[in-house]
Amino acid sequence: MLLLASCQSETPMDRVTKEPFGVAPDGEPVELYTLTNGGAAEVTIMTYGAIIVSLRVPDREGVMDDIVLGYDSLQGYIDTSPYFGAIVGRYGNRIGDATFELDGETYVLARNNGPNHLHGGLVGFDQVVWTAESFDDTTGTGVALTYVSQDGEEGYPGTLESRVTYTLTEDNVLVVDFHATTDKATPVNLTQHAYFNLAGAGSGDILDHELMVVADAFTPVDSTMIPTGEIRDVTGGPFDFRVPVAIGARIEEDNRQLILGGGYDHNYVLNGGEISPFLAARVFEPTTGRVMEVHTSEPGVQFYTGNFLDGSITGKGGHTYHRRYGFCLETQHFPDSPNKPKFPSTILRPGEIYASRTMFTFGVMP
Repeated sequence: MLLLASCQSETPMDRVTKEPFGVAPDGEPVELYTLTNGGAAEVTIMTYGAIIVSLRVPDREGVMDDIVLGYDSLQGYIDTSPYFGAIVGRYGNRIGDATFELDGETYVLARNNGPNHLHGGLVGFDQVVWTAESFDDTTGTGVALTYVSQDGEEGYPGTLESRVTYTLTEDNVLVVDFHATTDKATPVNLTQHAYFNLAGAGSGDILDHELMVVADAFTPVDSTMIPTGEIRDVTGGPFDFRVPVAIGARIEEDNRQLILGGGYDHNYVLNGGEISPFLAARVFEPTTGRVMEVHTSEPGVQFYTGNFLDGSITGKGGHTYHRRYGFCLETQHFPDSPNKPKFPSTILRPGEIYASRTMFTFGVMP
């Protein structure tokens, strides 16, 4: 049973605070917002990349710890960051051959991941400064961040007005709401790219975390990590997480998909449900008792096990991030959907509204 752990503050505090957090490469000031819910959880978000910088939740003993990988200062995110905690877009994940056709026109994007386009290009939404406005109301404490991506930016058509809203509730739920509109047809696939370690950021690998994913199928990839178009049943193989399994239990199996990804780096086709957002995944860390549940309105989730972390990054608190020190559960539409007509469409047209919600719920188990 998932329980809410409490860690009450001894003194009153502002539920939303703002402070300077450095200057972006273009000279624009960056601000850091801290959201609290009375002491049971705390999240900090900066305007650069709309990045989650820290996320502190209690363990089964009530001890608070930061459970997301990242840096102590802005400069780390600017210099070398594999999308730690960032909002990625205009298109999260990969687009094959960095091209797509839309309404009879071919669009050419940056090739920034081998022959493919990844996470919005050379300067994606993770590398721009968003405009922020905080709030504290009956829904919780939060911050709404907006960014306008101009027509032609990174090769995409249309001026896209995007908003991401982070809300921290009294029940230790971090709600991430996406909203976007456009003046021309364009692909849109926004996601949150936090690297989690429920034992504490930098504490070690995540292989003992127990994962459950509510998905009967996944999308296998080719040698460049682009989906082949197949929807493959997970039954009987290392991609079957329909019942809780340690992340590391099968990660080194002689399986071509695991070899191609260097571990898990694959999109799961979520089963969905009648109520949206629906349960997509649950993760349990046995030493601390921390549990994270992920609910989403998205059809897929990219499960990534930090395979490309190699010890070259020194993060928060001087911790070195080695291979598989964090995992990602990136709720989203499927990779390469603009080139895969059978996948759920990611095309947003004028007059339509892109709306997506993901909820990260934190608690403990005995």
